[in-house]
Amino acid sequence: MSAAHALLRQWPADPRDTLPLALWDAASIEAATGGKASHAFQASGIEMDSRDVRPGDVFVALKGEEMDGHKFVAMAFAKGAVAAITDRPVDFPHVLVEDTTQALHDLAHAARDRSPAKRIAVTGSVGKTGVKEAIFASLDRASRGAAHRSVRSYNNHVGVPLSLARMPARAKFGVFEMGMNHAGEIAPLTDHVRPDVALITTIAPAHIENLGTMEAIADEKAQIFTGLVPGGTAVIPADSEYCERMVGHARALGVKVVTFGRSADADVRLLDAIPSANGGSLVTAQFGGDFGEARLCYSVAEPGEHWIANSLGVIAAVRAAGGDLASAGLALAEMGGLKGRGARFQVAAAGGKALLIDESYNANPASMRATLKALGQTPALRRIAVLGSMKELGDFAPRFHAQLVDPLTEAKIDHVICVGDEMRALFGELGRMPATSLGFAPSFAQCEGPAQAIEALEEYGLTHGDAVLVKGSNSVGLGRLVTHFTSAPG
Repeated sequence: MSAAHALLRQWPADPRDTLPLALWDAASIEAATGGKASHAFQASGIEMDSRDVRPGDVFVALKGEEMDGHKFVAMAFAKGAVAAITDRPVDFPHVLVEDTTQALHDLAHAARDRSPAKRIAVTGSVGKTGVKEAIFASLDRASRGAAHRSVRSYNNHVGVPLSLARMPARAKFGVFEMGMNHAGEIAPLTDHVRPDVALITTIAPAHIENLGTMEAIADEKAQIFTGLVPGGTAVIPADSEYCERMVGHARALGVKVVTFGRSADADVRLLDAIPSANGGSLVTAQFGGDFGEARLCYSVAEPGEHWIANSLGVIAAVRAAGGDLASAGLALAEMGGLKGRGARFQVAAAGGKALLIDESYNANPASMRATLKALGQTPALRRIAVLGSMKELGDFAPRFHAQLVDPLTEAKIDHVICVGDEMRALFGELGRMPATSLGFAPSFAQCEGPAQAIEALEEYGLTHGDAVLVKGSNSVGLGRLVTHFTSAPG
């Protein structure tokens, strides 16, 4: 036997090598769902929206209150689907089941149970999508592409099982975002995933219209811990005034607890953060508790103090999942903003270029304050804020909108465009903003929707060196304004 053959025989065995390469095939879907396949097939993906089907996908024909996916089976096959999961026979390859929603849940659980992947669940009032992406980037780098995560904001009763069903059998890590609007929605999601690590980013008055109190929001977010596997880890923000409340929920379940933040007793504690040349931060963190004593210095590309706190949560979750901290530090240093969640663009302006910061996907009082503070720290000749209404605040809405005048003042904003009815409460307060350091009084405008906001910003006029923040709840539609200015020639 040659030396090369001898070395090959010594190659370490990986249990994952016995797992399938295809995401699903007809037999495995039959086994998971109890359904009956009409044909043999292999699939590379799972999709529930016929518009998003790609070649090789299995299309799940879900039935909702107003829409029946069976109407779009032909469209799914026209776009390249190899099979469908249906509750009635169709003229295409399919797996016949009694209930397509239950079949999706069955696939999710089968995907979870067949994979050795460490699973991380992320929730919170603010920052969960960005934190989810940062954790994924950290683990994907360390595992050389063997990490999986939920895409977009697939974080609800359909998105979570769909994301889980898409997890390859050979994945080493899976990262799943979980969101809620009402009480009782987090527990079923974490039951699907059964995470090894569950992270709460922060508690803020998002969805307070439906939950009533901040305590109720904290209690509902803490339900993510109920799905933790035995020996799992709850990762909790130490700086939250509801920290002890959330820790109590975790302790009652008998899981490990790791805290992160600036607090002196945090397990992952901020020692120092200094601004870096690219607008981000250079962070030094101290580990303690079950993590042992150690220090880590790393860069965070995303600007803003909120991302310093987010990074500590990312580091804590990666460490708890057994990931590589060096890879996490590199991932945080390279992350750019996501579409609608901090993406930055250079757009055409008189005399040159202006910076446009796209935060158009979501907004609540905490995230508004954080991004306005970051805007105030952004080098610019003029700072402009286009602010859309914050939804789901109920009776609290007028107060929370009016209170934005303070962070606008602190950030020395030159011009404010308010968009939406709820923003009228802020518009009424803007007249008391003091003059800027150059002696000019800030200007402001009120608009009904994105079309008027585009006109108002064009009328104000962008000039070289401006910085523009665009932020609001997704339903306001300020993504249209971002598209308008980022697609303009020049």
